[in-house]
Formats: sequence, structure tokens, C-alpha cells
Amino acid sequence: MNLENIYKSLREGAKALALLNGNQKNAALESVKIALAENKSVILAANEKDVAKAREKGMKESLVDRLKLTNERIDSIINGIDSVIRQPDPIGEIVAGWNTNNGLNIRQVRVPMGVAAVIYESRPNVTVDVFALAYKSGNAVLLRGSSSALESNRAILKVIKAGLENCKVAGAGIPLAIELADSGEHAEVDEILSAKDYIDVVLPRGGANLIKTVVEKAKMPVIETGSGICHAFVDESADFEMAANIAANGKLQRPGVCNAIECLLVHEKAAKEFLPKLVAKFDGKAAFRCDEASYQIVMDANNQATNKAEVSKAIPEDFDTEFLDYILAIKTVSSTEEAVDFINAHNTKHSETIITKNTDNAKTFQAKVDASCVYVNASTRFTDGEMFGFGAELGISTQKMHIRGPMGLKALTTTKYLIDGEGQIR
Repeated sequence: MNLENIYKSLREGAKALALLNGNQKNAALESVKIALAENKSVILAANEKDVAKAREKGMKESLVDRLKLTNERIDSIINGIDSVIRQPDPIGEIVAGWNTNNGLNIRQVRVPMGVAAVIYESRPNVTVDVFALAYKSGNAVLLRGSSSALESNRAILKVIKAGLENCKVAGAGIPLAIELADSGEHAEVDEILSAKDYIDVVLPRGGANLIKTVVEKAKMPVIETGSGICHAFVDESADFEMAANIAANGKLQRPGVCNAIECLLVHEKAAKEFLPKLVAKFDGKAAFRCDEASYQIVMDANNQATNKAEVSKAIPEDFDTEFLDYILAIKTVSSTEEAVDFINAHNTKHSETIITKNTDNAKTFQAKVDASCVYVNASTRFTDGEMFGFGAELGISTQKMHIRGPMGLKALTTTKYLIDGEGQIR
């Protein structure tokens, strides 16, 4: 694959895309929606090949679930494009404007970044989500998915391009402005990360190792997403039924995603009453790795359970691991302050939640926890572009520059200043 030719094509595509107005971009996205709906069977057939290969190689089922597409999931992807279409076009938005004392008129206006590269693992839905957000925000995009989703991504890209080619908008050529690097060779990633003359920004989406590699090797700016070591803290005043429901949702619904919880903190005064409810709610569906104070309580409850869970004593590494599996680490703490300190020492600045009836504890938790999304009495599974009303997402930014949390349309924009004068000189 000749990546340099692809870079040049994307740069030209970005120039053309920047000239389209919101209606023209929406028409292109509508055409892609139609193409996706008409080609579901083609995409699902390609995805089945990826899933079969993943299982042959021993991929754990929680990660196979992340890779797998269904009719319903494709429908959800199409609905995400619909939501992107309904949102205002961010390009040309006047962020701020003022007149100076000497009569200059200054406007800060939102513009596309240009060409973005997104390097991601599994999850072929990302291919469509990133395309829709990049296209609507006026950016060309180079996608580099993992080898595990190669057939799915190739099929999806072919359908997207067909949709764009079928779009007929009066007075406008519809640029393709999307490419997939699909050689499957690791050297391809290094080459992309060195292409600073062609690529304006790169976003990694995946595990800690991928993110670390991109951050360390990229020659262009990185919008850093984070792996998800997320916590739920059950304080002594919590509604324990609510807490058990939130913990079960956070761990069991889709354990292979980044907004699933990996660690549960429980106030020492709540442990004896709450942990048996937790064991009952989980019903043997996840393994527990417990600190010293919680171990015997969980063991006793598990011995009484119909469906037994695997219970073991935690080792230090368990509190710094993104399991992406049916495994939950459990730790007791003596206060909200201790919970906050522990979370800030062990989290990845993704999503954290407290279950409490105490308003002061809730305020302390939200004020002091360092994460992109901090919840009170709700599941961390809501950290998602669709759930936030963005339709789709580029990823969850865990950095503190430019954009943080679920990234929607504005994440791939920057601003420039437009200044009008009448001959002023300095």
C-alpha cells in the first residue's frame, strides 16, 4: 500500500470538504445511511469471518462481543448517523467576536483540523462513527483498524464510498475524504505516526499499550483517549439495591468496553450489608478479587449462593488492571476522602461513580475525583457519545487539553481569527 498517495488524496479531499456547506454534507451522510441499510448482509458476512478468526485464535468472548456486528447494531450505527445529521454544522460558528479600540473587527471562527488519523482496535462500528463525525466537521480521515476487524472494516469502507459516490448534490462534488490503511502490518502504524506533513492530528482508540505507543511515537498532535480503569464507590449511606444494580450494569452488561467498571470500592461500614447483595445480584456471573477486609464477607455470601462465583484474594496488580472481562476487584475504604485518593491514584481518568444519599459526599466526590466523567447514583456505562446526545463518538478523551470526555463534532475542529479593518496600521 502506497500511504503517501493516500495522504495526498486525503489532503485534497480535506480541501474540497472544507468548502461544502452543512446541507451538502448532510446529503452525503444521508446517502451513506442508505448504502449501509442496503448492504447489511454484505457487512455481516464480512464480520462473521472476523468473528470466526477471532474465536479460532482464542479471543475471550467479552472481546468477541466488542468485535461482533448484528442487524440491531448496524441499525444503531445508522441511527447514530441520523443524530449527527440533525446536529448543527460546527464549521463557521463564531465562537467569539469583538471590536478593538482602533476599529478592528475580530471574530474567532470554528474551522476543520484538516486530516485526522484514527488508530483503533476491534469495534468496527468505530469505522462509521468516526467517518460521520469527521465528514460533518469537514475533516478527511485515515482509518487504521486492527487486524481482527480487517474484513469488517474493508466491507464498511467500500459501502461508505459507494454511498458518497451515489450522492448527487447540485453545484457540489462530494469528496470521498476517507481511506483505510489495511495492510495489517505493524510497520504501517509507525509510518502513519511519522507523517506529520500530511496528518494534522491522530487519535488512538484501544487499550493502554496502543495509546502509549501512539503518544510516544506520533510526530503530530495526539488527542489522547484512555483505557478504562473505572470505579464505583458505595458509601455508607447508599441505597444498596441501587448500588447493586449500578455495579451489575457497570460490570456485566458489556465487560469488554472502556466504560465498564473494573473496581468496586465499598465503605467499611456498608460492607457487611452491601456485599452479600452484590454477590446475589451478580449471581455467579463474574469473578471477585477481594482485599483482606472484604474477602471473608464475599466468601460467606458466595457459599450461600446458588450459582457460585470464583472468589480470590486480590493482589496489588488487580487494582491497576483493565480486565475487560467478567472480573471485579473489590476494596474497602474508611471514608469518601480515602475513596477519592484511591481512585485518583489508580484510575485512568475515564469515568467514576459514587452511589450515595449524602449530598456532601456527592459534592466532594465530583469536585475531587480527577476523571473526564464523574457520576452520582448512575452507571459509568453512560460515558458514550450516543448517550450524551452526540449520535456517535470519536472516543473518550482523558486528557485536559482542547477536549475531554466523549468526543463529538467539535472535537475535530479548531479555530482561526478573522480580522476586518479599514486601513489600520500599528
